[in-house]
Amino acid sequence: MLLQTEYSRKKVSAEKAALLVKDGDWVDYGMISQIPYHFDGALATRKEDLNDVNLRGGMLMKPLATLESDPCGRTFHYHSWHLSGLERKYADQGLCSYIPMNYSSQPKYYRDFLPVDVACIAAAPMDRHGYFNVSLTNSAAYAVLEKAKIVVIEVNEQLPRVCGGERECVHISQVDYIIEGDHDPMPVLEAAEPTETDSAIAKLICSQIRDGATLQLGIGGTPNAVGKLIADSDVKDLGMHTEMLCDAYLELYRAGKLTNRRKNLNRGKGVWSFCLGSRALYDWAAENPGLASYPVDYTNLPQIIGQQDNMVSINNCLTADLFGQVCAETAGFRQISGTGGQLDFQYGAFLSKGGKAFLCMSSTYRDKKTGALQSRIVPTMGTGDVVTDPRSHAYYLVTEQGMVNLAGASLWERAEKIISVAHPDFRERLIADAEKMGVWKRSNKLK
Repeated sequence: MLLQTEYSRKKVSAEKAALLVKDGDWVDYGMISQIPYHFDGALATRKEDLNDVNLRGGMLMKPLATLESDPCGRTFHYHSWHLSGLERKYADQGLCSYIPMNYSSQPKYYRDFLPVDVACIAAAPMDRHGYFNVSLTNSAAYAVLEKAKIVVIEVNEQLPRVCGGERECVHISQVDYIIEGDHDPMPVLEAAEPTETDSAIAKLICSQIRDGATLQLGIGGTPNAVGKLIADSDVKDLGMHTEMLCDAYLELYRAGKLTNRRKNLNRGKGVWSFCLGSRALYDWAAENPGLASYPVDYTNLPQIIGQQDNMVSINNCLTADLFGQVCAETAGFRQISGTGGQLDFQYGAFLSKGGKAFLCMSSTYRDKKTGALQSRIVPTMGTGDVVTDPRSHAYYLVTEQGMVNLAGASLWERAEKIISVAHPDFRERLIADAEKMGVWKRSNKLK
């Protein structure tokens, strides 16, 4: 009864909660399923009353009313931890700025460096013990709310309660205000159908996965293709330790491959930090004791990842150069996505006994303007291209042309290996570039 009294006392309208925001404030929305759309809509109506309000969030799945109401960015500016397709459009309009980070660092950034004047995040309804569940996005939610001067919870009745290992719940005593209102179902992210190239790369990777391996699958066609191939293979007793819970894991579970029984840490449980995919995936995550939500400074900490034997990390990238530097987030000066947890898992899998970290890409792409075939393997990074994975953390590089391991390779050795997985049409040109750069020897086998 006391909990309900406290709940009633703290309950306000979205419009009243929006009045908490002042000029110059930093307002935090969390990420993905945590975005508080009722609060954001109410805040948008204050466009003429406010100045210089900074919003912080990530991986938007639906438009923000604040940005839509202020297309010139006179009042609101949005800062994103990781760009979705929608956020790329906002960035192109000058309304969104990317925040560089390794995902494992996000909670510490909040605790040690970032101001949060008002935090408003969506959460599942309060339970009988007074806890709101952060549901499909754990990430840095707890750190955001700890740092905030004012904490607002927007109750989203569409969000499922999930089982957690740590910091998946927030008690009403930690909350200043509560908003209610009807919400649309959580948007889905349909898994892309694997291309022939994705499938070719997946076959190369699957040959390296053994019974009892623990998997981290990134977003995109290749990781999904790997999941499908493993589901149809003889590999068994796989584990899950990942930042993103995606449909590939559900497919592995349905095939009887995902048991988590041979993990060193969190045995019997699949560990994740955010969930994004199909409606069936969200239903699987709901109150599932075989899955455990953790903050990202646990799931993505390399020293934790490395404690799992046979850890396998599989992620996509966009470009690799002959030094072994890898870009997975920009096309020139245009931010495409973000660093996310790719570097975290690269190093974590390296630390694992028997671990392997794979970076995957097609060897070529078509230039959208000219239609010309271009190589994703280049002599050096182009102007504006950001190095997501430094050459010191590039291990297995995979294209449909083959797979190489760059660990411990000298400059000329890695140039030879990298060129070997380039498209044949570009290899002679890349050899000539390598010679000019001084990373090619006459005795190299490709010449």
